[in-house]
Amino acid sequence: MPRTSDSAIAAGPAMTFARPGAVRLGGILGEALAANHQGRLSHFIVDETSPAIALFDPEVVARNEAGDWYGEHAGKWLCAASRAAARTGDAELLARARRVADHLVGLQDADGYMGNYAPARRFMRKQPPKPVTWDGAPAQRTWDIWTHSYLILGLVELHRQAGEDRYLQAARRIGDLCWRTLSAGGVEITDLGNHFGLSATILMDAAAELHFATGEPRYLDLALLVVEQAEREPRNALLTAALAGKDPSEIATGKAYQLLWNLVGLAKLHRATGEDRFLTAVRNLWSAVRAHHLTLGGGPWGGVAHRSREVFNPPHVFSPHGYVETCSTMAWIQLNRELLAITGDGAFAQEIERSAYNDLLGAQAPDGEDWCYYSFPNGRRVHTTFWRCCKSSGALALEELPALACAVTRDGGVAINLLGPFEAELVTPAAGLVRLRQETGYPFDGAVRITVMPEASAAFPLDIRIPDWASDATLTVNGAPQAPAPPPGRYARIQRQWQAGDVIALDLPMRPAVHRASARNVQESLTPDGEPVAQEVMRFDYMALSRGPLVYATGLVDGFRTEETLRFDAAAGLPDCAPAADGGPGPDLWLRASGRAPIAFQPYYRAGGRTDRSWRLTWMMLAPE
Repeated sequence: MPRTSDSAIAAGPAMTFARPGAVRLGGILGEALAANHQGRLSHFIVDETSPAIALFDPEVVARNEAGDWYGEHAGKWLCAASRAAARTGDAELLARARRVADHLVGLQDADGYMGNYAPARRFMRKQPPKPVTWDGAPAQRTWDIWTHSYLILGLVELHRQAGEDRYLQAARRIGDLCWRTLSAGGVEITDLGNHFGLSATILMDAAAELHFATGEPRYLDLALLVVEQAEREPRNALLTAALAGKDPSEIATGKAYQLLWNLVGLAKLHRATGEDRFLTAVRNLWSAVRAHHLTLGGGPWGGVAHRSREVFNPPHVFSPHGYVETCSTMAWIQLNRELLAITGDGAFAQEIERSAYNDLLGAQAPDGEDWCYYSFPNGRRVHTTFWRCCKSSGALALEELPALACAVTRDGGVAINLLGPFEAELVTPAAGLVRLRQETGYPFDGAVRITVMPEASAAFPLDIRIPDWASDATLTVNGAPQAPAPPPGRYARIQRQWQAGDVIALDLPMRPAVHRASARNVQESLTPDGEPVAQEVMRFDYMALSRGPLVYATGLVDGFRTEETLRFDAAAGLPDCAPAADGGPGPDLWLRASGRAPIAFQPYYRAGGRTDRSWRLTWMMLAPE
């Protein structure tokens, strides 16, 4: 199959993100990163005796025939800890990451195997067949490829941050083992994971990263082989299904985390090959997820009336009780990262910011240790147990954010993607080092002040993302208004000769907004003469509130009710803003409804005090009309 489009690859990415340590986030994202660094990343794994690494000891491995996924924590932690160490200059954390990686590399078999499965259960051996279960597991359930994919990603990231070639060589040996196993015949990638192979086809992401890190064509060939073999499983066939416009709920089992991670791999294949079919497939499914499968807070949701809590529902389904797996939020942020780099389209930065400020922060506990496995627009906050995947995924997702805050554009300019307090240093072709300082109370306040400090006076474009909710935004440079008015949902471009100390002032009106949604059941049938007919047999209408990028939620209504039906007339006016009752930044919103006392709403991420077992209610049922 064709591998490279020279013109597409020569053009390069639309954006090149900042390196770790070049951006220092403040505000609530900075607080979350500090808690992550001092909590989860510093305590979960400290050395080879930590439980998540002790899983790889030979005597433990020899007994592990259960087909578990717990080995994934090692690679996730190596990724996140390496970035955090580089970002903060934490030499002790980097030394711990190197010690853990050295231990794992020392355990790697001669053939490249580095996992934690007993020899009879390893991915190199085709497992005895058994009836396919509802989750598409064709044989002994295995996450061995999954664990190795995360080990590749973790070792490659540590190689980038520590500069030690042995980590990249260990990752290459894993990649070479995967290539030999899949190319020699007898074992196909869809034999090696559940959800009709989705849990193994994610290997394409790790293979693409190996290709980028080494320049070796064989790792690109490995990623393409994964796609080719996935296409031979008709219930998976991700690429064909995406190009045909299928909804993600119709692909394999509709498992959200795995589907989104596979899309990250396809996006990287587009970057590596320039082939349009990969990007078209990814954008098709991105659009479907964006239109039908996100909560108001930007988390991929599903699991309503389904035996699995982690799969997408059909596109016509809405429920305020949908499950958001924190792992899926991480994969959604990573997918939008790839698409933002490829296209430079502000819609992808918008989704990163929405997910980060709402469903991602809403899953993290203030101590940086605890996380929610599942979050719900309407439901109880529950901090999950020691081994759960989402604790490592949330920690990794947070470490994605600093680099994405700003970027150098393909034409040599600067793009500001995330709004909120930060200081950044970018190296541009025209100006060399450019320092940026963003001072703002965002996401609570729409007044944003950006100071631009190039090393020397230089002409280059500077793009600022205008959120899609921000109508009537205004923009000035050194007090001079910029025309035309910035368009919502796009970047406002300022082209000028920049001097050190130039100040951009962006004002984003933050009016409370009311959102509506309906849970409906429509029965479709044919009349005796063959005419289609549809009848709505059930309908519940809901409303929710937001202000700026933040979704709002309340606790138990009147202190004890998990639901309330409101008579709300939009003509009565938008909710009132009032100082936060908990003393936190930004206002509370007070919703007035007929026949009852006003209800106080707080930003979703901190509603209920961020404590275990507290309730958050985002959607309120409306009285029938």
